[in-house]
Amino acid sequence: MKKNTWNKIFVVAFGLLVFASCKSKKQVVVNRNATATVKPASDVETRLAAIRSKQLTFNTFSAKAKTQLNINGNDQDVTLNIRIARDKKIWVSVTAILGVEVARALITPDSILVLNKFQGVYLKKPFSYIHKFASKQIDYTTLQSLLVGNAIPKLLNEDITFEPSANNITGSGKLDELMYKLVLGPDMRVTQTSLANEQLQQSLQVTNNVFIQTPDNKVVPSQIDIASVVKKQKIQVNLRYNKVEFDQQLDYPFSIPDKYSPAAD
Repeated sequence: MKKNTWNKIFVVAFGLLVFASCKSKKQVVVNRNATATVKPASDVETRLAAIRSKQLTFNTFSAKAKTQLNINGNDQDVTLNIRIARDKKIWVSVTAILGVEVARALITPDSILVLNKFQGVYLKKPFSYIHKFASKQIDYTTLQSLLVGNAIPKLLNEDITFEPSANNITGSGKLDELMYKLVLGPDMRVTQTSLANEQLQQSLQVTNNVFIQTPDNKVVPSQIDIASVVKKQKIQVNLRYNKVEFDQQLDYPFSIPDKYSPAAD
């Protein structure tokens, strides 16, 4: 693989900084229309309460995802192993052909650590480093929410405006210079999240498809499609979860070998 391609994957695949086809026998596809129990209400507070009641709660999350990355028309197929300790850290291991690990990342609310095993370099930055590529409103909680299919909490505020749209409900608003839109299904779970900063020429769209029910009755999307545009750079990340588990005992191994050197910004 070309070095500049891996440098771009560094920035995107691990922190999703700019911003299933494979079925497990234990996964059950959810008919979101059939399971809807909350009817659209007219006032904002009631709707916000309904959305929050469907937010996924957990202590730990682990998933394996077949992932296709497209960076400015350049395709890469990898497998991501994702582990989350809620509100504390996100650990990602990236494997390529023959299951060889090529990179690893550890993201916390304060920091970003990435090992590029392909090049023998590492990236060590404060979380605010991503604001070179994305709006300052993007934080750790945003990334965590998108990976499990939750609505971004800071978008669920009293300034949001709701409009009916076919069988869905659309919520839209503005957070400082960031314009946002949420598309909610009849079950009040997020189908699509759109963020845009026209001044900085940045946009992010995350679409959740094919919701499944895990053995412990948690409902999550098994297909998450992320489309990001930062000025002239276009990135598409398609996650296809084929294994999802909650509240298991997890390890988050991460260390920087002495022989590794810092990556160039």
